[in-house]
Amino acid sequence: VTFKKVDPFFVIDLSDARDPEVLGYLKIPGYSDYLHIYDENHVIGVGKEAVEAENGNFAWYQGVKVALFDVSDVSDPVERAKFEIGDRGTDSPALQDHKAFLFDKERGVLVLPILLAEIDGEGERGSRYGQSVWQGAYVLNIDEDGIDLRGRVTHNERNESVGNYYYGSKHSIERSLFMDDILYTISKGKVKANNLVMLDEVSEIDLGYENGFDERYYLGA
Repeated sequence: VTFKKVDPFFVIDLSDARDPEVLGYLKIPGYSDYLHIYDENHVIGVGKEAVEAENGNFAWYQGVKVALFDVSDVSDPVERAKFEIGDRGTDSPALQDHKAFLFDKERGVLVLPILLAEIDGEGERGSRYGQSVWQGAYVLNIDEDGIDLRGRVTHNERNESVGNYYYGSKHSIERSLFMDDILYTISKGKVKANNLVMLDEVSEIDLGYENGFDERYYLGA
């Protein structure tokens, strides 16, 4: 584990398996839990932003961060763009499970399931947790020029309490996929279809799931 105040992003030459060599690295606030190839010169990172603690040699992690790293110059990688989601307490299953991460380079679209936490009012970020206020999927535009929000999809239209943890709610989107120009999002409670361009709802089907104890998360199924 390298993370204290910054998380070095390393570029390593593996052409000689007996003698790997660090070609370059980049120190940035926060850290990446998952790295995904964008193209031969760019890498997508998904993790957490961080702010330095006032006292001590450590940092407080914050909301979810999506970054695009440029490794065209392997000796000098750079963070080309980043997009921050929420405050401390924001989470995504994509940080632990790459199957929750959906990316299509031709469409220029990245989809992440998100439990959004926000700090109420003004105040220091630091160790302060935000209140969980929303859950669903963030649909991001991503290319070499930057990352921005296309829109959001939720299965919790009635704005029922979302709790402080991602798993356990029937509204928590866990997977997403494309078919033609339709984005499908899947939770325990429903499957929803949205037009990929404007994210207008096309259709949905209720799966009849009711919140309750889900033994799969305890038995490792």
